[in-house]
Amino acid sequence: MNLHEGIQEMRITPRQAAGRLIMIRMPGQELSAQQAAFLRDNHIRAVCLFRQNMANPQQLCRLTADLRAAMGPDALIAIDQEGGAVVRATWLPAPPAAMGLGAADDETLAEQVGAAVARGVKALGFNWNFAPVLDLNNNLHNPVIAERSFGADPARVSALAAAWMRGSLAEGVACCVKHAPGHGDTHVDSHRDLPTVDKPLAALQQLEFQPFAALASDAPAMMTAHIVYPALDAQHPATLSPAILQGLIRSSWNFDGVIITDGMDMHAIAGRYGAGQAAAQALLAGADMVMALGNTETQLETLDALEHAIASGAISMEEIQQRLGRLDRLAARYPVTQQPDGAYAREAADHALMEEAWLRGLTALPHQGRLPQALPAGSALQLLVRADVAHDGVSEKGLSALELKRYLSPYYQVELSTFEDAESFDWAAWRASHPGFVLLASTSRLRYPPCVREHWRPDLHVCLWNPFQALDVAAPALLTYGFAAPGIRSALRWLRGEVGASGRNPCIDQVA
Repeated sequence: MNLHEGIQEMRITPRQAAGRLIMIRMPGQELSAQQAAFLRDNHIRAVCLFRQNMANPQQLCRLTADLRAAMGPDALIAIDQEGGAVVRATWLPAPPAAMGLGAADDETLAEQVGAAVARGVKALGFNWNFAPVLDLNNNLHNPVIAERSFGADPARVSALAAAWMRGSLAEGVACCVKHAPGHGDTHVDSHRDLPTVDKPLAALQQLEFQPFAALASDAPAMMTAHIVYPALDAQHPATLSPAILQGLIRSSWNFDGVIITDGMDMHAIAGRYGAGQAAAQALLAGADMVMALGNTETQLETLDALEHAIASGAISMEEIQQRLGRLDRLAARYPVTQQPDGAYAREAADHALMEEAWLRGLTALPHQGRLPQALPAGSALQLLVRADVAHDGVSEKGLSALELKRYLSPYYQVELSTFEDAESFDWAAWRASHPGFVLLASTSRLRYPPCVREHWRPDLHVCLWNPFQALDVAAPALLTYGFAAPGIRSALRWLRGEVGASGRNPCIDQVA
């Protein structure tokens, strides 16, 4: 059977096949008639929604209902609701970051959190969550993973991620493990450039590959990394590499779920290959679905490139059928359902669960064997915080200095100071004019320059995002693994002496 006969038998045109093999993003918070027509005319069945698409539960439920009506009953509506700083529906019960669960090291808790996340997003009309992260955090300077990873030990990462995924799947929401074959040991954010993990194959198999191989038989979907692994393919990033997508993921790991690319608009790909060319190359390499998250022009370029690849016979009819079949099975097994207002029966209980989960992960790291005593109510407190509110394009916007002060002010006499740039901040002069207990709160993912460790001496360093900032400051540290309200409340309870901090960071043994 040739390509054209096969397409006729399937009753699908190359353009229709192209539309069903891409995922796009939407520009706003409601689906216009023009956008609905674009979805129908191009046979698109998959979208990913982001914070910009969300105002409140009622609005989001209307949007997902309209999307399902436009795309059909086999729609795939996706979200990044990992936990910690990487969440989109911020009013749902706030899940801790993966490393917070790694610090608690309790598979039952991880499964409960995964289930609670699924209940929340399912009520809003999502059937696909791009989590959990299987990347090992074996590079403490990684600019984009950090607390998104369960830890550095492949066995514990595999076990905790598997538990989280079991919880989600049991509640009817598909997971997508990421970023295969491993984004942990990189110094570069692939949103901005193309990283390379230049390790021998044996080293990759002992570390990075293990969680993906361990979960390959259970994961419904796997997301590719825009990273070059010279031991496997020196020419192409994983997303565009047949050696990785077919040779490693399909053949070595025996993965038969959906392979979806990471966003093809990321600079590591779009900036080097062009959106259309890269999309076709990813499909040829073995991807089932291409994530075309650019604007309408980029989406049309992607559709045209995939249509041409299909019509030209560059991709066989059998391969097209396999890809569409995998996506159809995913949608059939995890159909879109929702509640009209986004509420669900166990929402209150899930809020309580998340409070407990954040507290269980709370980690105290002494410096030179000391941790500060509880700070009595009414005490004077010097609060030092970075002035800007960080946003890295992956995570949600961080906590502002004023917001943090509002959490502390009911209990302490807080004097707030901010700094624009740690490199130029004169710690000695500031400290001389600000006596008393100093709490340094780190509210961004950015690591500190060496001068901070050399000169800054706060009484307590609270890491509200990246736990590895604890290595940058010679002071006792409290790690929350994120800045959501339950994490802030847990830290405040610890500071007041109401609770302990039983978590153990899975990547830092001690702070020198």
